[in-house]
Amino acid sequence: MRFGVIGTNWITEEFIQAGLTVEGFSLQAVYSRTSERAKEFADKFAAPYVFTDIAEMVASGQIDAVYIASPNCFHAEQAILCMSMGLHVLCEKPLASNVREVEAMLAAAKKYDVLLMEAVKSTLVPNFFAISDHLPKLGKIRRFTASYCQYSSRYDAYRAGEVLRAFDPAYSNGALMDLGIYCLYPAIVLFGKPKQVKAEGILLASGVDGEGSILLKYDEMDAVLSFSKITTSYQPAEIQGEDATMVIDKINHLTRVEIRYRDGRVEDVTRPQASKTMQYEIREFIRLAAAGARESATNSHTASRLAMEVMDEARRQIGVVFPADLPQE
Repeated sequence: MRFGVIGTNWITEEFIQAGLTVEGFSLQAVYSRTSERAKEFADKFAAPYVFTDIAEMVASGQIDAVYIASPNCFHAEQAILCMSMGLHVLCEKPLASNVREVEAMLAAAKKYDVLLMEAVKSTLVPNFFAISDHLPKLGKIRRFTASYCQYSSRYDAYRAGEVLRAFDPAYSNGALMDLGIYCLYPAIVLFGKPKQVKAEGILLASGVDGEGSILLKYDEMDAVLSFSKITTSYQPAEIQGEDATMVIDKINHLTRVEIRYRDGRVEDVTRPQASKTMQYEIREFIRLAAAGARESATNSHTASRLAMEVMDEARRQIGVVFPADLPQE
């Protein structure tokens, strides 16, 4: 599969490095706003084509699919343009700024009959399927807890008075969109749509959330999610059942999974997993496209829509409003 990439940041580098370990992956084109940056990035990874116009790249005939890693506020517009040209789209999380944009993207994927998948890597790694496969051992599930709190490398600049993209609502950013989704998306995939959403958070002066918490209420269980870009936490994630508790070391990496039973037994259910974990989402995406599928069974359109619905409601309760949320002219 011949890929073009939109975005020339560290996550795109990780994507390409992981892709080079996957059979069938080929980097063909790089888009950047400046030709210097596009050429520098393309030369680094031996990509033969560079573009400073997305429309030219998607119409070039040189690519089959696009990986989008631009700021969140651009995802929907760029993805829809790519899909309108018959290209498959692997789009970084979060899929868009809000559920209205997600719905437009899903409609475009259906209209143009292409594959669209949200690039949430953690739900496609071997240890996520270890979690799913061993859930019955826990008995009746009562609680899921997950925390992803990591002091942002850009927060020092913010504290000094410089608002970079990570803390600028114009780019549809903030702690929930950047980190909280790692806690939320597995909850949606494993447990489905919650009955109720309650959210609290710290709204920074720039207009984004610096940290927050979400409580998801289900019929017989709840999920407690914590996320932050202004503090750091080292808490593992847990799925608590009446018979046992599953302990997951890091909700964003899932490198160790064990079950702790009430009688004191500990069962390690960790599976072998490559360090470049983005390879699993790339492999899934290429497999789906080759099979003619139009969505992933795990990172499904339904999961992406539900996750964004919850994030929209959480942002409403916390008070985070993006320009992308305002009525479009």
